Amino acid sequence: MLRGLYTAAAGMLSQQKRTEMLSNNIANVNTPGYKSDQAAIRAFPEMLLSRMEGKDAPTQNPMNFGTQTPIGSLNTGAYVQELVPQFTQGDLRETGLPSDIALLEEAVPANADTGMKGFLLFAVGMPDGQVRYTRNGHFTLNDQNQLTSQGVPVLSTAGAPITITGDEYEITQDGRVRIGGQETSQIDVRFAGDVRNLVKEGNGLFRTADNAALPTAAGNANVRYSLKQGFTEGSNVDTARAYTEMMTAYRSFEANQKVLQAYDRSLDKAVNEIGRLS
Repeated sequence: MLRGLYTAAAGMLSQQKRTEMLSNNIANVNTPGYKSDQAAIRAFPEMLLSRMEGKDAPTQNPMNFGTQTPIGSLNTGAYVQELVPQFTQGDLRETGLPSDIALLEEAVPANADTGMKGFLLFAVGMPDGQVRYTRNGHFTLNDQNQLTSQGVPVLSTAGAPITITGDEYEITQDGRVRIGGQETSQIDVRFAGDVRNLVKEGNGLFRTADNAALPTAAGNANVRYSLKQGFTEGSNVDTARAYTEMMTAYRSFEANQKVLQAYDRSLDKAVNEIGRLS
């Protein structure tokens, strides 16, 4: 009976984590460049059940020996193994702001080992000198006239922050920044060949799991992309699907809760009624 308690409780915990993930997706439906998560739910390791039997050997002196008849496997619960970001392109939204830049993927090769398509991101420089990556193209200028994403400087292909002076500037499709017709820098777009190596850090930022720097996509003959000034990339959250999955997770949590309550009532009877002496 206690196994059933553990199974139901594990189901409740996994659906609770799934609900939290879906709530975060819905909360970021209007966040530029946000990539939604999907939960990978797996069962605990299966237990193989067998029936223990005894048989007599047809000999002059009967001998009894044990045998096993396989019954099947038994799962003892489920858990959320990991949250997997969905690296699909979001819709482009026109803003008219010259500092807003949308990254549009045109041709990105797939990883030879996994078959999963690669991913392109902007490179940004953190205060501690580390490089992080983002798809949030809602850029602004800080008090030092540096192009920033969420307050973090956007890096050029030279590895330095991009400084823009004046209100008249142009960003070409390949990311070159032109001020007064003169090219000053180029926005660095990095290429992640294996998306499994990308880890969410919050605030729209990604890092690599092995802390290795992603290579630049500028000049890569196998990668084609374009930047659109005055646009941002919307999130790839499917609102209708997210609400549907939220309701499914809630119902699953409720079902496991009722199973847990039923086990609790059965244990209460076993302790307080069946075991009572008349």
